[in-house]
Amino acid sequence: MAFVCNAVWTVKPGSEAIVLDALARLTAGSRQEPGNLIYQPYIDPEDPRVIRIFEVYVDADAFAAHGASAHFAEHALGRAIPQLEDRRRELYETLELPAI
Repeated sequence: MAFVCNAVWTVKPGSEAIVLDALARLTAGSRQEPGNLIYQPYIDPEDPRVIRIFEVYVDADAFAAHGASAHFAEHALGRAIPQLEDRRRELYETLELPAI
């Protein structure tokens, strides 16, 4: 089973450029993590202050390593997250289902 995180960030008005720059750097580092399978940010076309990040890791330990990484500390905790109005995360595990 893989570990999935759906993060939802709502950016404070006027902080969009800071968050997008930090997110670009965070994405580059996250995609290089050995346990990362997918790291894909996307934006709400009706409200560009709402950013979702779809993340898939090989397991929960890989997700924990992501949260403990230097690039997460620098770009997420240090730059992007202070510029958010709201931050939510939904955590899941994939189902291993037989093909029908």
